[in-house]
Parts: sequence; structure tokens; C-alpha cells
Amino acid sequence: MQLTSHEFKDGETLKAVFTVEGEDISPPLAWKSPPVGTKSFALICDDPDAPSARNPGPEPWVHWVIYNLPAEATELPPAVSDELEVTMFPGVRQGRNSWSEHNVGYRGPAPPRGSGPHRYVFHLYALDSVLSLPAGATKLELLTAMKRNVLAEAKLTGIYER
Repeated sequence: MQLTSHEFKDGETLKAVFTVEGEDISPPLAWKSPPVGTKSFALICDDPDAPSARNPGPEPWVHWVIYNLPAEATELPPAVSDELEVTMFPGVRQGRNSWSEHNVGYRGPAPPRGSGPHRYVFHLYALDSVLSLPAGATKLELLTAMKRNVLAEAKLTGIYER
């Protein structure tokens, strides 16, 4: 399985439009070649370079949790809404990101100035089931719910620095 974006290649810099300094919208993502038996997809985006006084690590800062994407889906358009249940895709649910406010849906890169380049890793999982997990789940709750259901994983990493 392969995860791509027409806005950036793996290891390239994310455009400001996808960050808190820009429009803070989710980037477009596309995938292909999921394994046979895929019933849904889940996506997590996190920043493993984000330890801070508030988040001393080792847990990455979570930017996006979205799950129950349909098996026939091959992409996410840019600017997915921040609804708990995404109306553009019936049954698709979003979880909580690491922010204390506006913590549903995608929140873009906001690394502390001078902290160097941060990696924003988009993890796409092909699952052998549709999860019964309610909307608003955390990354840990999603990982726990899908633990025995992952058929394949693909990653795409964008870089951003302020």
C-alpha cells in the first residue's frame, strides 16, 4: 500500500497553507494498492519531534485522528471539515488531536520557533473491519481498537520548521 500527496513528496516541506501560519487545512492525500480484505482505513498524523514543557514526550504530538474511511476510498481531499462525524463521508469519524481547544479534526504544524525541523508523519492503516469506536476517540483509543485488525500500513512524512 502506498500513501502520497500531490502537494508534497515524502520528506519534503509542507506548504504553509497546511500549517497554523496558513489556512490550517488538511492536505490532500491519496492511496493505492490496499490489501485484499480491506474493510476500512484509519489515519493518524503526529509529530514525533514535538516534546515540550507541556508535552515532555516520549509521545508524539497528535495532529489528526480519522477512521472508518470506506474501503472503496482512495483519497482524502484538502480541507476536511473538523466535524466529529464527517458528513462528506457517511460513517467516517474523527478523533481528538493534542490541542486543548479546537481538538477535533486536523490541526496543522505549529512547532516552536527555533526548535528546528519537525516531521509530520501521516500513518494510513488498512483494516479488516469497520470500527465500532465512537467519534472523538484519542490516538491511543484508536490504536487499541484496531490492534488486531491492521492488514497494512503506509506512511508519508512532511517537514515543517518556523
